[in-house]
Amino acid sequence: MGEEAKGRRFWLLKTEPGEWSWEDQAANGGLTKWDGVKNRQAQNNLKAMSLDDLCLFYHSGQKSRRIVGVVSVIREWYDDGGGGAVDVRAVGEMRRPVDLSELKRDEALKKGGFQLLRQPRLSVVPVDAKAWKRICDMGGGYEGDGCEVGSDEDAAAEAE
Repeated sequence: MGEEAKGRRFWLLKTEPGEWSWEDQAANGGLTKWDGVKNRQAQNNLKAMSLDDLCLFYHSGQKSRRIVGVVSVIREWYDDGGGGAVDVRAVGEMRRPVDLSELKRDEALKKGGFQLLRQPRLSVVPVDAKAWKRICDMGGGYEGDGCEVGSDEDAAAEAE
């Protein structure tokens, strides 16, 4: 049974690495309040998140447009006195970051209407299950996805 069939949905959260990076997320015990979202559509996407939904952690900005990790929603939308927020916890880093240029070249994502490609300025977008799987495949998965990758030594030993 797929994750989406279990009620889990998928999202993409964008952040400027100079404001909040994957390294900041990891250094903060993996926890953070995701706030500061001003666009009404992006806020509605935050409000639609449920506990345990998974989110791609995307570095935006001129130098580093790429998906670098995965976080899960640990507290649904709440009023934080400044426009609302959700709390997220780091699940794991992508085994290989997935650059925006790769996403744009991928025919399956283009044909599937991947929201980031359709509305690139929106900071919080839904990700359908097919796009989620495709992006995770492109990045070799992420730490904590249950598909641990063995070392080269392990692979060599299995080949013998």
